[in-house]
Amino acid sequence: MKLYEKLADDMTEAVRRGVFAAGERILSVRQASQQHGVSIKTVLRAYALLESRGVVESRPQSGYFVRDTAARAARAAALDEPRLSGKPAAETAPVAAEVDVSRLVLSTLRSIRAHDAVPLGSPYPDPSLFPWRRINQYANAIARRSASWNLIDDLPPGNPELIRQIARRYAENGVPVDPGEIIITLGATEAINLSLQAVAKPGDTVAVESPTYYAMLHAIERLGMRAIEVATHPAHGIDIEALAQIIATQTIAACMVMPNFQNPLGFQMPDARKRQLVDLLAAHEIPVIENDVYQELYFGDARPSTLKNFDTKGLVLHCASFSKSLTASYRIGWAMPGRYRAQVEKLKFLNTLTTPSVPQVAVADYLKQGGYDRHLRHVRKVYRQQASIMTAMVRRFFPVGTRMSAPQGGYVLWVELPERVDSMRLYQAALARGITVGPGMMFSTRDDFRHFIRLNYSYPWTAQTEAALKTLGELVARMA
Repeated sequence: MKLYEKLADDMTEAVRRGVFAAGERILSVRQASQQHGVSIKTVLRAYALLESRGVVESRPQSGYFVRDTAARAARAAALDEPRLSGKPAAETAPVAAEVDVSRLVLSTLRSIRAHDAVPLGSPYPDPSLFPWRRINQYANAIARRSASWNLIDDLPPGNPELIRQIARRYAENGVPVDPGEIIITLGATEAINLSLQAVAKPGDTVAVESPTYYAMLHAIERLGMRAIEVATHPAHGIDIEALAQIIATQTIAACMVMPNFQNPLGFQMPDARKRQLVDLLAAHEIPVIENDVYQELYFGDARPSTLKNFDTKGLVLHCASFSKSLTASYRIGWAMPGRYRAQVEKLKFLNTLTTPSVPQVAVADYLKQGGYDRHLRHVRKVYRQQASIMTAMVRRFFPVGTRMSAPQGGYVLWVELPERVDSMRLYQAALARGITVGPGMMFSTRDDFRHFIRLNYSYPWTAQTEAALKTLGELVARMA
């Protein structure tokens, strides 16, 4: 295959997977030349081939754009994607299990820090994209003008101006929010833990996605509860029909999900299925904890809806934070716990007493000055481009039999490797070469994801990153 044909095939696949949406401008000729390491002539031939296939169209003085027909084909094809979620539901009857993943996760995170490796396995966004200098300036100014704080000012629910700013952002995006429902927490992790503590007790069974973000499993493990995993589609989200069958046969105290840009699958659950999920749980009076930490990191034209949009009974406990989109160092999160607000506020007071005031006020001041949306537009553009690059490079360097998710937001890619590959062995072999990955076993209580890994594409794409991914592909090929 000629080089320009390979480039055209990669771009066609990216459109098919929904990386580029209808009407969206693809990389300029010069950008594509630089990122793929090919000549401008090669890119022009590839783009001409894409035009002939009807994938893109050129617009004078503007560049190349995805044609609507190509985008519709991409959406249709997405329905036929492999599950990327371990064994089919029919092969494994769901069973509630004790949770013990914290040691594996902790050792993995420690190795990333200790080895100063290429952070493909990092769970964190690239901090260089955050306006932390500006926020620190606000914090320093606040500290100078207020030498001491009254502890009463720190008590739950939190800083009134920050609460108002959060409520305003939801209102601007079509989510009706009562500011009185918002409780400021130490990141989304505390919001999730408090919410789970408010709705369930030790020994209870909690339904989670499979695979699921390990912070959800940590919360269940910490509180001595049991998890039951529900098959989850890489485009549609949790299998609502399977969940209904579980509810019919077992006692479920709560459900925990990430409907938007789920970690690790990256999907955006369709609105119709969000409504269906909320209605199912409401019919059985089962609370649902919604982890929406990636809500601002969408690749589409508008911020997606939340489960909270469809909540009429106050059973949705919505949790979010600024850690993934603005600053991780201040750990400012919040909960909107619906009918459980009083319990969550009490638990917040009993567990950590307060959330420090200076970070709250600093973030509120930053939101008031109006630069947040501009910052987010830049971050989304970077992540969307880097998701496309990493997807293309995995396809290029990894062996036949490798499958990938198609992230609609966020900054992680879920990769299914050939079945003979053990991701823990791969993790060790990669670490010895200065590369980290997120082994699939961290995302489940079961053994279904031994041949899966999670990759982080938030960091700048460099020659070192590309070399690391090539080395990783070679390791996978040997193990396969």
